[in-house]
Amino acid sequence: GGLANLLSAHRDLANPRHRAEVAALWGLAGCEAAVPSKPGKSAVEMFQAAADGEIRALWIACTNPAQSMPDQSTVRRALQRCEFVVVQEAYATTATCAYADLLLPATTWGEKDGTVTNSERRISRVRPAVAAPGQTRHDWAIGIDFARRLEQRLLRTQPPRRAKGASLFAFDDAESVWNEHRESTRDRDLDITGLSYAALDAAPQQWPVPHGAPAGRARLYEDGRFATDDGRARFAAPAYRPVSEPRDARFPISLTTGRLRDQWHGMSRTGTLGRLFGHAAEPCIEMHPQELARRQWTAGDLVRVQSRRGELVLPVQPSDRVTPAQAFIAMHWGEEFVSGRSAKSELMLGVNALTSPAFCPQSKQPELKHAAVRMEGAALPWNLLAAAWLPAAEVHAVHARLRASFGQFDYASCVPFGREPAGQVGLLFRAAAAAPVADVVLAGIEQALGLHGAPVLRYTDPKHGQHRAVRFAGGAGDAGEAAGLQAFLLAGDTRAQAWVLALLQDEQPARAFGRALLESRAKPPTAAVLRGRQVCNCLDVSEPQILAVLGTASGSPEARLASLQDTLKCGTSCGSCLPALRTLVRDSVLAVAAPAAAAA
Repeated sequence: GGLANLLSAHRDLANPRHRAEVAALWGLAGCEAAVPSKPGKSAVEMFQAAADGEIRALWIACTNPAQSMPDQSTVRRALQRCEFVVVQEAYATTATCAYADLLLPATTWGEKDGTVTNSERRISRVRPAVAAPGQTRHDWAIGIDFARRLEQRLLRTQPPRRAKGASLFAFDDAESVWNEHRESTRDRDLDITGLSYAALDAAPQQWPVPHGAPAGRARLYEDGRFATDDGRARFAAPAYRPVSEPRDARFPISLTTGRLRDQWHGMSRTGTLGRLFGHAAEPCIEMHPQELARRQWTAGDLVRVQSRRGELVLPVQPSDRVTPAQAFIAMHWGEEFVSGRSAKSELMLGVNALTSPAFCPQSKQPELKHAAVRMEGAALPWNLLAAAWLPAAEVHAVHARLRASFGQFDYASCVPFGREPAGQVGLLFRAAAAAPVADVVLAGIEQALGLHGAPVLRYTDPKHGQHRAVRFAGGAGDAGEAAGLQAFLLAGDTRAQAWVLALLQDEQPARAFGRALLESRAKPPTAAVLRGRQVCNCLDVSEPQILAVLGTASGSPEARLASLQDTLKCGTSCGSCLPALRTLVRDSVLAVAAPAAAAA
């Protein structure tokens, strides 16, 4: 299926002439029947077929379907039923790796050698920035190695289709693979047969560059002729199609999914950096404030969201980015970061346990942006919050240990936080259950977060399910009044979380609070200066810092934004925080204008 999809990107394989061209390219003249005549199954269809037993082996490369695919119960059934699952991956922490019968370590982008083409149609040479670690190999090298071994096995039972000794997979480096790709573009609108690897070494090149052309074409179709049989453009005007799963009385909420500002897909890479969680710190479901008021929910309340396929428990947060009768969950929150026991005592599988497998008949893209759901309050009175600063080298192992305990709770999440240049990364573990969990579970969490040994302050009330532990940075009593928190765990009554968590994350002096850290008070015994929400991850600029500068700024919104960038430099690096900065500027202008308007 994947091979046919790849070929169909360059040729209409339903056309016998095109199949003959592909056969000739591969040295299989006269064997056109060996070339697929139609595209293979889409990803959704492929996993459904595997779940039904039609596909018995899967090779998964550079993707994490156990997080990113819709209808996760079907995906997991497919992975479990498949007789042989190969996963080609650079990160062993993805959910799909748990189903691998064979796990092949692959190189990442910064370790690769080859080419990359941008949206301007410009092809650039890519060279390794760092050496490939351990036994990792490039994706193409893994594929060629397997293909050659399979080829030798087939040659024992089938006559060769090429000259004796000639392999169908005579590729020894990235350049030879690229040359094969180059030839497959001949006489197409993306023809690059006039390019060479040496030309790419000299400078990036823009396709098309057909054979004999002196350079690439900066603008396509300037001559008014398009890549169709008659040269005329084809306009598509498909009729409107409603969502595949409209709201109804049983499922009255429209759930949408989408990206967070600083994260990417399943977060196998971005989810390892604590500072990228400054903008959206924890998994949540966003709803309009009017919807929350109607349901009598407040920020942070745990709710159970259910679709026709699965369920997930999440804290709810107010947001004016969605309308009443709508909800939003970020696409990134898979079981690697949020899970727990479902109402059926099964492990919850993240956001895509909820989404629909319906897909577009043309693009085959799943309808991940809409599903009909219902929501109810999750009655989980016993809560747990734990956090710790950890050496960067230990974070992955500790996260794996905490993730292994997700099934002990009705809701659990674990996410990193912090600013990596300090050499430490924080982990935040949050959980809830209908009743207190066993002491052995708490002991395992404490052990993982370093909450063991003599320097730990403790309070335990087993009768009422209360358990609290605190460890100061430096451990011993001679660390001084300026010592901050190294780790803490609050279980049962967690009202102190708002200020205790801020003390740890902001690395504020904490020893002076003493035993008050073990009390279930919603406010600190003395005023604490908290850092506030991080807005600019690149330069570590917080919202209070920004508001302080805006308090003295004047002029137009553009002038205030410029003053903000000049003073704090926020929004001058990657630029991803600019929308948040403009919102804060707008709010500051409105705050100044409101009293004047009222006085007038």
